[in-house]
Amino acid sequence: MKILIPVLATALVLGACSNDDGLVAFDGKFFRAKVKKVDKQRDVFTVEVRNVSQSLDGARQAGEFAGIEHCVGLFGSSDIAWKIGPNTPPEQLQIVDDRLVFEGVCPST
Repeated sequence: MKILIPVLATALVLGACSNDDGLVAFDGKFFRAKVKKVDKQRDVFTVEVRNVSQSLDGARQAGEFAGIEHCVGLFGSSDIAWKIGPNTPPEQLQIVDDRLVFEGVCPST
C-alpha cells in the first residue's frame, strides 16, 4: 500500500498532461505503450513503446508507467521484477524499428 499511494498520486499529476487520446506526456512527448502477456501468463509481460527516438528518457518513463498500470490493475501492486526495464543501461535496451521493449513480472502473491 505504501508504494501504491505514490504511484496513484503520480498518475493523477501526470494525468493533467494528457492529450485527447488519453496519452500521458513523458519528457514533454507523447508515447503509445502496449502491454502484452507472455505465453498467456498474466504476471509475465512485455511493454512495447513506440517512437523512442523522440526521447529515450520519456520512452522509459512511458514503459514503466504502462507496466505499473498493468500490475496494479491485475495484482494490486506496483512491484515489478524487470528483466529489461527502466533502470537497464541504455546499451542493453531492446530498441528495434524505433520501438523500445521492456520485459517484467508482476508479483503474483
